[in-house]
Amino acid sequence: MFKNKSYIGISLVILVFGIYAIPKIVDRIQNNNVVKSDRLDKVNSAESNDESLIKIGPAPKFELVNQDNVKISNEDYKGKVYVLEFFFTTCPSICPKMNASMLDIEQGFFGNPNFGIVSISIDPVHDTPAVLKTHAKFLGVKSSSWNFLTGDKEYIYNLANKGFNLYAGENSKVNGGFEHSGLFALIDKNGDIRCRKDDFGNPILYYDGLDKKGVRDIQQDIKVLLNE
Repeated sequence: MFKNKSYIGISLVILVFGIYAIPKIVDRIQNNNVVKSDRLDKVNSAESNDESLIKIGPAPKFELVNQDNVKISNEDYKGKVYVLEFFFTTCPSICPKMNASMLDIEQGFFGNPNFGIVSISIDPVHDTPAVLKTHAKFLGVKSSSWNFLTGDKEYIYNLANKGFNLYAGENSKVNGGFEHSGLFALIDKNGDIRCRKDDFGNPILYYDGLDKKGVRDIQQDIKVLLNE
């Protein structure tokens, strides 16, 4: 008998709750308010922020000589979005592919006064301004904002390895005598290195200049920075 009374009591509680709560739930569904809450709003806001480009920090300062024997520094790119690489003209391996990728990037933004490219030689003994000028003509470079730079070797290696953390070094055992990464750095109008995130939410830091996807990604992100 007591059990029956307990069941009756529980049933009455459930019935009262249903009468009170169900209309409110239905009303929220009808008014599309089910997913609206402070916590969910914050999650949605964080997700939208994740889509923006990450600011890594200030790009290292530099001052070198270009293919026209003119001093060029990071200050010449102030207010511009630019892509930077390390290469050398006699490279028999990855440089031709990097050059082709840069040409695609140049063509995509040709004529835009707020965009530029910097290519720094890691073989400055051979890559004099005259050699760099010949190389630029060979590639078919048209943009006046694409500078091929050369200078003191130790200065350039420090800039690559300690400044940008983009590996460059001499190695007599490899074809061409030098090693370097095939990565491109993306710098915004304020002189900060910028990048997107990978599929796991980690900053990629630099873009793969040897990969079609890497080139496509950096082109998309250049457009974003030009509009900032």
